[in-house]
Amino acid sequence: MTRHLNFNKSDLVLLMSRKLQISESRTLLNIDHLILEMTTQVALDKNIEIRGFGVFRKKQIRPRKFTNPKTKAVSYLGETTTFHFKPSRKLLSAND
Repeated sequence: MTRHLNFNKSDLVLLMSRKLQISESRTLLNIDHLILEMTTQVALDKNIEIRGFGVFRKKQIRPRKFTNPKTKAVSYLGETTTFHFKPSRKLLSAND
């Protein structure tokens, strides 16, 4: 059974600032810049592959209809896109 640990942005900032011996505010600024650049590149239909970690890409979600359970009204949702991450086998096996 896989055990999932929470690791959020503030944990990353703290860990990176200690490892690189730079201030937390500068580390946060660099991480924000990295995330913004990754988001921009994926939005421009470019995949980002980090070997041993995974791939970030834009995923198309097909149009679909849905029913409001309260009113039973049928509505339609057009095609949308999302930010998708596919972890590498190495990252998945590290969780075992």
